[in-house]
Amino acid sequence: MKKLMQLSLVILAVLSIAFTGCKKDDIVTPETSYETLSKYVAQNNLDLPTIVSGFTKSGSQININMTDFSVPDYFVIDVRAAADYNTGHIKNAVNVPIANLLEAVASVPKDQNILVTCYTGQTASRAVVALRMMGYTKVYSLKWGMASWHADFASRWDSKVANVTSPGWVNTGAPTVSTTGALPTFTSTATTGDKILEERVKATLANTSWTVNRDDVLANPGNYFINNYWPAVSWDAFGHFAGAYRIFEDLKVENLGLLRTDKPLVTYCYTGQTSGIVTTWLQIMGYDNARSLSFGANAIVYDQLKVSAVDDAKKKSWKGEGSGSANNFGYYDSTNTMHNPL
Repeated sequence: MKKLMQLSLVILAVLSIAFTGCKKDDIVTPETSYETLSKYVAQNNLDLPTIVSGFTKSGSQININMTDFSVPDYFVIDVRAAADYNTGHIKNAVNVPIANLLEAVASVPKDQNILVTCYTGQTASRAVVALRMMGYTKVYSLKWGMASWHADFASRWDSKVANVTSPGWVNTGAPTVSTTGALPTFTSTATTGDKILEERVKATLANTSWTVNRDDVLANPGNYFINNYWPAVSWDAFGHFAGAYRIFEDLKVENLGLLRTDKPLVTYCYTGQTSGIVTTWLQIMGYDNARSLSFGANAIVYDQLKVSAVDDAKKKSWKGEGSGSANNFGYYDSTNTMHNPL
């Protein structure tokens, strides 16, 4: 019995040393899904500046067969509703619901030229982010979408350009400085960066909550964390939402802590196309509260953009000089009948 007691004391002593010998600093905290994803994104050159670079192609920038109006150098994806696709689409375009985008391109080479089109170029921008994040290196959205392809579809943009006077849009004051930002938190069933990214991309494509309209933000700008995504020179030239931030050059993985997670995170640009890119990338990174302002500043200060040379704004205004929105190409309906340019 005495020997048994002695043995027990020895075991207790060893265990005590083992537990007390572990310093607090030796405890390793498991990496979060966000941390794993952000490291993977940074290491694989998938940061926002890379994803947003040169993401559009206007009709004047691509090779179009002017006999049948096909686009021979690109695999063309149309993410509009089937009924609108059947009314009129680019020849040989494949109609794909955006939620099914990754499955639709599974057999497409990663270096294939891909052109994505939608109604106005805003939804297509989401597809561009998803595909670029997944390794497709030559994917672009059709600038201004089908609204720029033929006059029959132009009403999608014609009906949205506007000039609005509101207390929510001001012409004085410096950008608000972010001091209370937060990193996103999310859970993933995956554990490696590539698989977490794929999971986030699929979830983002299935997320239909990604836009916000002009009137809601103008009425209550304080309800949103508003990010003005254009160069500083345009801040004064065109005005801005009251209380807006201007996180432009600094919007990348290393600075995501500047953003907020406790209210809708609204990014706006000139057209809604670039902010669509930013919003999609942010949602993939875990900011599920990210939203894009539909139609951008074209829906607020359209006339200013259309004539201004500041930051080549007129090139970013619907039907502005050099905007690439005045194309008029033939298209096909569900019976494969071609509708000629007007």
